[in-house]
Amino acid sequence: MGKKNKPSLSLSHFVGVVVFSLCFVPKSVLGVKQELRFGKNGEFKILQVADMHFADGKTTPCLDVFPKQMPSCSDINTTSFVERMIQAEKPDFIVFTGDNIFGIDAIDAAKSLNAAFRPAIASNIPWAAVLGNHDQESTLSREGVMKHVVGLKNTLSQVNPAEAHIIDGFGNYNLEIGGVKGSCFENKSALNLYFLDSGDYSTVPAIRGYGWIKPSQQLWFQRTSAKLQRAYMRQPEKQKGPAPGLVYFHIPLPEFASFDSSNFTGVRQEGISSASVNSGFFTTMVEAGDVKAVFTGHDHLNDFCGELTGIQLCYAGGFGYHAYGKAGWSRRARVVVASLEKTGKGSWGDVKSIKTWKRLDDVNLTAIDRQVLWSKSLARVHRKKQAGDHE
Repeated sequence: MGKKNKPSLSLSHFVGVVVFSLCFVPKSVLGVKQELRFGKNGEFKILQVADMHFADGKTTPCLDVFPKQMPSCSDINTTSFVERMIQAEKPDFIVFTGDNIFGIDAIDAAKSLNAAFRPAIASNIPWAAVLGNHDQESTLSREGVMKHVVGLKNTLSQVNPAEAHIIDGFGNYNLEIGGVKGSCFENKSALNLYFLDSGDYSTVPAIRGYGWIKPSQQLWFQRTSAKLQRAYMRQPEKQKGPAPGLVYFHIPLPEFASFDSSNFTGVRQEGISSASVNSGFFTTMVEAGDVKAVFTGHDHLNDFCGELTGIQLCYAGGFGYHAYGKAGWSRRARVVVASLEKTGKGSWGDVKSIKTWKRLDDVNLTAIDRQVLWSKSLARVHRKKQAGDHE
């Protein structure tokens, strides 16, 4: 945009031009898919829905509820819970972390997917999904399910990244969350979201059990993370470290078994159903240096978060009523809020903290287990401690 020449410029006008120049970033930095950003309140809120296990609606019975609940309980209870969560939390973004439908009991996969995601679609809130190990067990293949999801309204899901010519699975992609409109971070990605397909079951005859994140996916993640970090740490508004990253997939990593009740927040009521092999993805994330938290589903009776080597490993807890659960233990959802630093000029800067809590599907949608997953101040303390340990 051109500027008209004037006979004289006041100091305030000159300073304004300088500030504008320092804050201006070409939109290409954020990439062509940028459609998300922090709100004017400096926050970005994400609702995670894990394991809806949706099937055929009213005719699909609930599992693991009290006998008195059975006659009136169905997939509609799951739909109602999604609607209540959206209304209560008013999230900026919704993530569905797999087993969105329970394929074995879904007569028509497309219809079940449409019904499962209907509350998100109707809300006009942007949303994304990854696949679990049950989504492809109906009338659509794994690729077919992801292609159907990508075609639904308001979704930012992708089948796979265009730049990755060879990659395992379906539903590997990333999304960038821009800073507040009008701030110096307006066209920088202040928060990065990574989505990966953790597979369904092992395709290697000698290895039994669940799938895992493959080397091709890890290579894509490494390259994407490095690219985002380079963009964030160059002028203008050059940053000293990477923007925080959050990672979403379905099947937990073996490292989720590293905790006991003394070092996590939440509950562990069943074993960690990870792959029987460790593909090294946790180490890959640690080496990347930007990931602050991982969010999974799969084990419905676990809802804890535990920190390992600087990364929070979190379950959402079971959400759906046609999924196994525990009578008397409420279905639940996880909420995550990233908050920006308030700058001295009354604007908004980079991410200062990431917090989380869960809500139960009870009368009051009770919020439990509020905790700070990451903050700049805690990270500084941790770095100082590490430096002291090495002296």
